[in-house]
Amino acid sequence: MPENLLGNEVLHLLLVNDGQDLAQMQLEESLKSLYAKWLIEPVVAVGIKAGEDRLQEYGVANQLDFKKRGSKSHLYTDFVLNELLPFLQKEIGKPINGKKAFAGFSLGGLTAFDVAWNHSDIFDVVGVFSGSFWWRRKDLSEGYTDSDRILHQMIADSKGKPNLKFWLMTGTEDEKADRNQNFIIDSIDDTIDVIKELVKKGYQRPDDIFYYEMVGGKHDVPTWGRAFPKFLEWAFAKRTSF
Repeated sequence: MPENLLGNEVLHLLLVNDGQDLAQMQLEESLKSLYAKWLIEPVVAVGIKAGEDRLQEYGVANQLDFKKRGSKSHLYTDFVLNELLPFLQKEIGKPINGKKAFAGFSLGGLTAFDVAWNHSDIFDVVGVFSGSFWWRRKDLSEGYTDSDRILHQMIADSKGKPNLKFWLMTGTEDEKADRNQNFIIDSIDDTIDVIKELVKKGYQRPDDIFYYEMVGGKHDVPTWGRAFPKFLEWAFAKRTSF
């Protein structure tokens, strides 16, 4: 972040899962461009590099999927909350008095959603790009139904309505799978169903939920890189003063 922006009144924080991909996505260049156009407020963006045990560290905390993945997701959540955030606050040396956002791609997006949903006292914004909302308790060959999707059920079972805003993105070429044969790929179906569960909780579109379906978008870093500047502008838009 440009040094001269640190003196501004409001400072936001963005955590991003799979941070090893941010250089390829040209995040730094996107931030510089948005600052130059005076479109966003100052934000400290932190990429969290995924470890070799990504499939165990990511997921929905304390709820394994049908392949027993996500067994360390509660430990990852603990790391973010109790190690990373205090470290960042000390390193930044200034109060993070703006929004705290958590974003991610694919399984990293599912994880960001889960952490923010269950810790809305800390986070304000969720960004999910091609989220692995298919994450489920049963395989398709084991009598799967839509109620086996873990995150959807987590939302439905949660008491209350966390104070969050959501950016959800998919691409029309995110995948080929269409388990219910409705001519809509599963990634879009699963994301739309997340939105439906959020609306049932009382969230409203577009105030609380922004959905972006990228025509031609794929399940890859270049697609997410093209979408990310729009997320930044949505999440950290510069307030107009008169």
